Formats: sequence, C-alpha cells, structure tokens
Amino acid sequence: MVFPADGHIAVFTKPPVPGLVKTRLVAALGAHGAAAMHEHLLVRTLRTVTGTGASASLWIAGDTADAALRACTDEFALPVHRQTGDDLGQRMAAALRASLGTYRRVLLIGSDCPVLTTAHLHEAADRLDHDTPAVFIPAEDGGYVLVGVFATPDEHLATLLHAAFHDIPWSTAHVMRITRERLAAARVHWAELPPLWDIDRPEDLTRLRDTLR
Repeated sequence: MVFPADGHIAVFTKPPVPGLVKTRLVAALGAHGAAAMHEHLLVRTLRTVTGTGASASLWIAGDTADAALRACTDEFALPVHRQTGDDLGQRMAAALRASLGTYRRVLLIGSDCPVLTTAHLHEAADRLDHDTPAVFIPAEDGGYVLVGVFATPDEHLATLLHAAFHDIPWSTAHVMRITRERLAAARVHWAELPPLWDIDRPEDLTRLRDTLR
C-alpha cells in the first residue's frame, strides 16, 4: 500500500515533562509515570506514521528543543515546528494551512491513540478529494483521533477551517458532535472512519493492558 505522493502527516504533541502531560493519569501513574506513558505513546505514533512512508512533521506545543522530547524523536528525523495560536483550534488550523501550502492532502493526528495503524492513515488519506475535503476518525470519548483536509480553493478552505476549528469546546465530549453540526451548516462534505479510543483517563490504562495481552 503506497501513501499518496501529495500527502503529508502532521503530528501534534508536547514535550514529555512530568506534571504537564497526561495530567489525568497522574493519580494512577504519578507525574513521572504519566510522562513516561506520553513518551511511549508518542514513539509508537511516530513509528506508525513513518511506517506509511509518508512525508511527516512534528508540531510541538512547548519547547521544541526540550531534551526529553529530542531524545525520543530524533531517531525519526522529522521536521519540527512550534504550534502557534491561542487555542487548539487555531493551532490546528495554522498547521494545516501551512502544510497545505506544499501538500494536497494533510492528515493531523495527536499521539494519544494506541490503536491507530498505518492502514487507518492510508484509508483517511485516500478518502480526501475535491468532493470530500475533510476526513475524521472520531474518538470514543467524543473528540477525534484524526482530522484530514484536502487543498481546496482558498475561499472554500477558509470556510472549512473556520467551521471545523473556530469556537469549539475543546477537551469535552461534544467536540465531534459540534464539528459535524458546523460542517453541515457550512455545507462542507466530510468522511468518517470508524471510531477509535485513546489514552486520557485511568480507566483507559486497563483497556491498554488488555489490548497488549
């Protein structure tokens, strides 16, 4: 399976700093354990991404030169960018717009989903075209694991990015539902793959252990 030559994968993440990542797991794992889990998931995600053979990049919320971050990402030799914007929506829209200056299909993912595979990434990229300029993999908790955008004309792209990323209640169970409503109201067509789950809460750790057995 060959990833589209005009495709790109942007990975959003943070440096694995104890107390600043996976904070909802601190009660179960401790601050250092939660940071180690974040690092483990990030490395797994990057292996999945590079396994597609696609062009890819890292987008960091925080210090792009953080020693712990570089220690776990340097082996992948990906371009590193700093996220810009006042909230998650602005940061995602900025990264997508920047990447779409070079590539026609851009997927944006986080590093929290332990069941995201190269097959998911290939399928998501293949679903993007002029008639379907957006694709999502919903998360079971109400957010999404992946968003992808196709390079449409500027006015259409602006409509899509505003509908998908402006004034969304991030980090709530309503993200995907509201995103669907906004896209439908803007008459933007999108595709969805089956939902996946990610690691955010202590109960997710049990599911992760069961998956690894």
